[in-house]
Amino acid sequence: MTLPHARRWLARLLSLAVAVVTLAVARLNALLPSWVGTHLVNALITAAEALGCSTPRILFTEIAPNVMNHLIVIATLEMAHAILLEAALSFLGLGVQPPTPSWGLMVSEAKALMYFDPWLITIPGVALFLLVLSINLVGDGLRDVTAPENRN
Repeated sequence: MTLPHARRWLARLLSLAVAVVTLAVARLNALLPSWVGTHLVNALITAAEALGCSTPRILFTEIAPNVMNHLIVIATLEMAHAILLEAALSFLGLGVQPPTPSWGLMVSEAKALMYFDPWLITIPGVALFLLVLSINLVGDGLRDVTAPENRN
């Protein structure tokens, strides 16, 4: 790979990553303040303030544990969404280019052979489905483990 080609490849990959991360952070910034706001009126926080606890201590011992399960769910959903977005952009030709492997690119390149060799589309599609499903199930399991309702 020549140097100008490598720079174009890296620039395109970097712009794709920036676009995906920007979308994920925008959603998180829209949801996180409402979660923190609902926990700020908690009786435990009022009691900690009455005992004279510092703001960082209240943040890390009262607010963070209650918001963490929401963050875990959003992080796993956004990870699955980012994978699907990258595959969709690569399928449309707007993502990574042919030297870089991508399941969306594999499906796109196999469109012409879909009727003769259907496994060329089926295998990357099923792999993408299983990856997104497993990420969502791991997030759901982590939410169940870290939910404040399950703590004693």
